[in-house]
Amino acid sequence: MSEIKEGSSTRNWRTSVGGHIDGKAVVRGYPLDDLVGNVTFAEAIYLVLKGELPTERERKIMEAMLVACIDHGIGPPSVVSARTVFSGGNPLNAAVAAGVLTLGDHHGGAIEQCAKVYQEQLSDDVTDVKVHARKVVNDFAQKKKRFPGYGHKLYKRDPRTLRLLELAKEYGFANRFVEFAVAIQDCLEADSGRPLPLNVDGMIAAIISEMGISWKNGKGIFIIGRIPGLVAHVVEEWNREKPFRRLEEGSYDYDGKPLRAVPQKKASS
Repeated sequence: MSEIKEGSSTRNWRTSVGGHIDGKAVVRGYPLDDLVGNVTFAEAIYLVLKGELPTERERKIMEAMLVACIDHGIGPPSVVSARTVFSGGNPLNAAVAAGVLTLGDHHGGAIEQCAKVYQEQLSDDVTDVKVHARKVVNDFAQKKKRFPGYGHKLYKRDPRTLRLLELAKEYGFANRFVEFAVAIQDCLEADSGRPLPLNVDGMIAAIISEMGISWKNGKGIFIIGRIPGLVAHVVEEWNREKPFRRLEEGSYDYDGKPLRAVPQKKASS
């Protein structure tokens, strides 16, 4: 990394997200104090991620996606982790951070993974989306790769997906990527003979692809949407539960070696 020389314009830390111009805080060029009270949180999120303020329909679908991510009960690993870490005597910020750290490839990561597939596979020269969906599904099956964004432990049809699909149609975002996502669901279910629904992660992946948002933002969008739920769970843990969470007796088993004696060491001569 090059040194910063006095009077030089070269910097080893640069950002186009936000900074200061003539002593005024700016976000993507807009004065922050002008944004306050004039744009919604969803509009501000779109602005920092994409660089421009959204249209009205972009704002509406962004808000819908964030609400769809906000909470899904006490069972997911992020909530269990956040509440458990708080119960050990740690502050709220550490507990919420612990919840965020569980958001990986198997919990919250499918938006990123799925959007990457959509954006890499569905190029502009694809003329028949359904035929191409069959080709992509066959390729994944041949390589024995699991398709991210499909299937759910609780739902045969994810209600969050169905609602977002309705809104995508209403706001004009049910185009090539959404058609591709639904076509892949149909191919996967036809091949497996069982429900493999397009889940909320896959649906959001399709919508952000329609919006021109890079797949690299996928996991971040889920994190942004889920943090309020994690905060609420940690505060509830604080208010309602006693410290030091642990597994209840009878809910786990030891299945290791049977009881055995420690070998006696020979006395040194």
